[in-house]
Amino acid sequence: MKSIRILLADDHTVVRKGLRLLLENQPGFTVIADAADGMEAVALAEAHRPDVIVMDVAMPILNGIEATRQVVAKLPQTAIVILSMHSDEGYVLKALKAGARAYLLKDSAEHDLINAVKAVSEGKAFFSPAISKMLVEDYVRQMREQNIEDSYELLTTRERQVLQLLAEGRSNKEAANLLELSLYTIETHRNNIFHKLNLHTGAELILYAIRKGIVS
Repeated sequence: MKSIRILLADDHTVVRKGLRLLLENQPGFTVIADAADGMEAVALAEAHRPDVIVMDVAMPILNGIEATRQVVAKLPQTAIVILSMHSDEGYVLKALKAGARAYLLKDSAEHDLINAVKAVSEGKAFFSPAISKMLVEDYVRQMREQNIEDSYELLTTRERQVLQLLAEGRSNKEAANLLELSLYTIETHRNNIFHKLNLHTGAELILYAIRKGIVS
């Protein structure tokens, strides 16, 4: 089995050592380098081309969100797992818009990090259970307060399948292969989903799917 090559980025030496120990104790994981700030993380990513980067949000010189944006632009095959102290929706959306595939709260990293790295290395999304729970509860509250009908009911069965695959991080081509449909048909379903749910970006689609409990 091919080893998952991981880069760590956190400005606290003790945290990096703890994360390295946790990850290297997992069979099939190899920590190839670690960075103390966002700029170093981007440089090391370009030099080593890791499969996964575990990225802290609050780092000096260049923050984790901006570092994620730069890495994804240069190395789209590298998956980013964001580590954060912040559980509010704004930070989650910023991370997703930057291209992160996973968002973990630091206090749950010990329990969730292994699963998050495995998930993103397979092209899937992953979020701390507390994040998923918060987003679902907030969504339900907003729907109740605004007395809005759930637009999810507008989707066809096929559109719901496509929504889940895209939210898991699958490309249009992968979704087409899995559902045995043409790329054009998937793109049509995707456009219909965005229109019916009033979504504008892939990040908003993933956020919607978490709120609905479609992905976790």
